Amino acid sequence: MPDEKKSFEDFKLNRQLLNAVEDLQFDIPTPIQMQAIPLVLAGHDVMGIAQTGTGKTAAYVLPLLMKVKYSQGHDPRALILAPTRELVLQIEDNIKALGKYTDLKVVALYGGIGPKTQIEQLGQGTDLVVATPGRLMDIYLAGELILKDIKTLVLDEADKMMDMGFMPQLRKILEVIPVKRQNLLFSATMPPKVVTLSEEFLEFPEVAEVAPQATAVETVRQELYEVPNLKTKINFLAYLLGKPRLERVIVFTRTKATADNVFKYIDRKGLGPARVIHSNKGQNSRINAINAFKEGELRVLVSTDVSARGIDVSMVSHVINFDVPIVYEDYVHRIGRTGRARQEGVAITFADAAEMYHVGKIEKVIREPIPLKKMPTPVEVVKTEKREQIEIERQIDMFKRREDPTFKGAFHEKKKAYPTPKGKMRKRRGKK
Repeated sequence: MPDEKKSFEDFKLNRQLLNAVEDLQFDIPTPIQMQAIPLVLAGHDVMGIAQTGTGKTAAYVLPLLMKVKYSQGHDPRALILAPTRELVLQIEDNIKALGKYTDLKVVALYGGIGPKTQIEQLGQGTDLVVATPGRLMDIYLAGELILKDIKTLVLDEADKMMDMGFMPQLRKILEVIPVKRQNLLFSATMPPKVVTLSEEFLEFPEVAEVAPQATAVETVRQELYEVPNLKTKINFLAYLLGKPRLERVIVFTRTKATADNVFKYIDRKGLGPARVIHSNKGQNSRINAINAFKEGELRVLVSTDVSARGIDVSMVSHVINFDVPIVYEDYVHRIGRTGRARQEGVAITFADAAEMYHVGKIEKVIREPIPLKKMPTPVEVVKTEKREQIEIERQIDMFKRREDPTFKGAFHEKKKAYPTPKGKMRKRRGKK
């Protein structure tokens, strides 16, 4: 493991990069930067395991810019792949900020908009390309991108790439770029699919790991509340947003429909300003919402999991999990949106009886309990509607059956009795 560095000067970066670091007011390297930067500069393949919000983007961008050094030729020499357009744009911003005193050119390739402008940018020459796998291959297959000069390939948020099914596209990309290259893989979690990817992708990698994979950021205080139903969740959310200390908040939901409904409620009650982002929103709308949130023009951003990748805002005070994620590693990514850049943050999770099953699984993934709190007494607890209660019980049955195939389910076990006209009891027959 490399010796710890006390300043960026110790990495022997060039003056242009050090000036940019100083402008960004990066005082001392973060643990992942301390470990990864020397390894990347030395030319090793690197597997970086670090929670979101720990400075991992700069951990590979700084040495990458140092290796590329200055603009030359027409075709890119470094390729960074990321799972979502939001993350691609965030990485592009990081490269521009850290490379502001260099003449290096970066082009971002992502879907959601037409490729014409991106192709025109490539035509003007570039040194680094940041891309989603799908758009990269579309432009490559159209003959508008030459990849024969790639010397370094970076996969960022590899776990999310695997969740989103990018493995076939990644294999196609690996077929068309030079075999002789440096490979960097960064991920907050290391599920089996990412292990498989790393075995195909990396050659004798050095591991830069600042904490056991899938652990929560230490600067985030976690809170869990068992909330019985949707209406009570809404009441609790309104109560929390009525507190002034929740200055900049991200509310996560599992579905686009829930995200829209939560946003409408916040907007109607004047608890914002607020915006909502998910995959049905136009690209410009999503970018504008994230930028407004970064600039402090919005108090609340409502988002689904995939859309939130790439939200890099250092002063998020609270994350509220309106729903519990069923992809357990997403919990780490969600709560990592707060507590960034050594700032403290709070992550609050709402869970109904069925979602508490997932909470137990999440606690095993992060290897720590999430403290269970009592809901504040001012929050109105609404009686669960029959339809919602049936759905919660159905989900619980499904989870139990998954763990015990012999379990028949609560609905099979309940055979209600009712009185006959003569006062006798008989069992109600199930519908055929």
